[in-house]
Order: sequence, then C-alpha cells, then structure tokens
Amino acid sequence: MRLKKNAACVAIALLVSGSALADITIGVSLPLTGPASGLGIPVNQQMKLWPATIGGEKVKLIILDDATDPTNGAKNASRFVTDDKVDIIIGSVATPPATTIAAVAADSGTVQLSLSPVVLPPGKDGWTFRMPQSNAVMSHAIVGLMTKQGVKTVGFLGYTDVYGESWLKDFTAEANKHGIKVVAAERFSRADTSVTGQVLKLVSANPDAILIVASGSGAAMPHMAVVERGYKGKIYQTHAAASRDLMRVGGKSVEGAYVVSGPAVIAEQLPDNHPSKKIAIDFVQQFEKTYGPGSRNQFAGHSYDTVLVLEKAIPIALKKARPGTKEFRAALRDALQTMGRTVVSHGVVNWTAADHWGYTPETGVMLKVVNGDWKVE
Repeated sequence: MRLKKNAACVAIALLVSGSALADITIGVSLPLTGPASGLGIPVNQQMKLWPATIGGEKVKLIILDDATDPTNGAKNASRFVTDDKVDIIIGSVATPPATTIAAVAADSGTVQLSLSPVVLPPGKDGWTFRMPQSNAVMSHAIVGLMTKQGVKTVGFLGYTDVYGESWLKDFTAEANKHGIKVVAAERFSRADTSVTGQVLKLVSANPDAILIVASGSGAAMPHMAVVERGYKGKIYQTHAAASRDLMRVGGKSVEGAYVVSGPAVIAEQLPDNHPSKKIAIDFVQQFEKTYGPGSRNQFAGHSYDTVLVLEKAIPIALKKARPGTKEFRAALRDALQTMGRTVVSHGVVNWTAADHWGYTPETGVMLKVVNGDWKVE
C-alpha cells in the first residue's frame, strides 16, 4: 500500500516539475532569485497548483530562473525554442528579462504570455500578450484618486529601467489630462540599497504626492526613505508593489500608502456585480488553502489567470494543428487574438490583433494600507 502511495506521489511530482512526458510544452522564465524574486516566487507557487492537462492535452512546464537579468531571460528563451521546442513561453514577471524574451519569441514565432507589463516598440509585440494590466490603465486609476484628493503636483521616484521609464511616460500623459504636474523625477536602479540623494531632491520640491515605481519587497526601501526624510504628503505605489512584501518589509512606514492593483488582491471586497468577483475568490481560496491566509498577491493572480486564458485558447488552436509544430504556435496566437471577452481574476481581457494588452481603463483598483492590510479606496 505504501509503495503504491509513494509511486503516485513520485508521478505527481514528476508531472509538476515538467519531467513527465507531455503534449504541450511550456517554457517559463521567472526571477526566482535576484531583485524581483518576490514577484517570481509566488508565480511559481501558483504554477505548482496548475492542472495536469489543458484542453485534454498533458502539460509540461520547464521552469528556469532568470535572476531578474535580461541576458538570462534571452538565454532561457533561446533554450526554450531551440532545445526544448516549446509551444509557449511564459515570463518574465520582471520587465527587463520580459523585454529580451519578447525578441526571441518574435524571431521564433512563439507566443509569449508576459507576466510583466512590458512595453515594446510598435510592431514588435506580434507574439507577446500581457497578463498584467498596462501602466496606462493603472495610471488611470491612480490619477483618478489623486484628482479626488486634490493633488496638483507629483514627484516621481522610480526604477531607471524600462519599467520605470514607461511608468513615467504613461503617468505623465494621464496626469497632464487632469491638470496634475510632475514637478520632479528621480531614478534609482533595482540593486540600489539607498535613495537618500534622490529623496532629498524630491522632498525639497514639496509635491502634493510622490509616486514610487518599484516592485515587490524592493518597493519598501524607497518608501521608507521618503517617510524617514519627513515627507508628509501622500505616497502612491504601482501594481508591481501589490504584494504583502511591501507591508512585511516596510512595516509602519508604509501605513497609509496608496497602491494600485488588479481586483484579485481584494476579491472579497469587490461588489457582487463585479465580473471578476467569483473567479477572484476562487483564486484566493485555492492559493491560500495551500500557502496560508493572506498569501495572495498580484503576481500569483496572473499565474492563475494564465491557465484560464490557455483553457480557452488551446482547444481553439487544437482544431487547426497539433502541439510541437509551428502551425500550432500560429494557431494559438490567432486564438488568443480572436477568442473575445475573457473574464479573469484580474479583470476582463479582450485581446485583438491590434491590441495585445486587452484590459479596459476601469480595471485598476486603488488600495490603501490600513493596519497592515489592504482596504479598497
């Protein structure tokens, strides 16, 4: 009896790790180490809860660490398409490696489901579909709350990479529409351990609010620095900070912070008529049953939503071709572009050939950190 039980456990472990034979091969590149590991680890945790089959076909996951490094992302993607002959690439959840993965996906004609709101030049995202909401969509939610609060001037403190710069561009454009001016902009790298110089410049500009653009636990350090320098205005964070790591590391310093998020993070607080409420609650219940109360986060939600998208698109693609072929990869891209309105835990996505973002401006939800927990604003 024990031998049978052990054999079953081994079989399940092999399937989850990707060692078992499978019909649909998916390459996954995540920051399991490095500055963005707080984003990649929960994605990987959710993937351990994925079904063994999708669309009636076995699924083989090959998960590699990109360590938040764009060079590693490109190497992982190249291995996926040349050695592993994957049908789909998922990742990265960090923008720098997601950008280099997108180039390999486009060159090889392989669908990339990015877990980062990666911004690509026009015509370069033909094979890349984003699971997160765009920075423009989330800027809409932030600016909406700022307008209600009477904010007129904003200081920007963000990563010096493509994620930070795309946020500055999209936020500035949305803010300008509502008469809100960015009066100072300072940048820092993901590996920096101090932003004292940048914060001093921002505080001296005396803006009504400061927008911090950072991710995971890394979003706490600049926030704490702003508070320590005596800044009394409102502090906002992006959806890359919609994780309890912000509160775990930041402690009392992040009390009162405003964080934009997808609806999955606050599933129970959604109104009953919200299209994502039931699905978001399903995500939260199954994730927290395994990983404990309060373990939900933005990034595990994107991993959960990836399955929902594939469960809809893969059966459509299978009508045209079999996995392991370029015809199947092309059919999968066509399916994603034409499958229409799809409700996920983070909102409603509707990709088209001209729009590989999919979310509407109303998707973002504004949260406030109150007594170490999230509260919808």
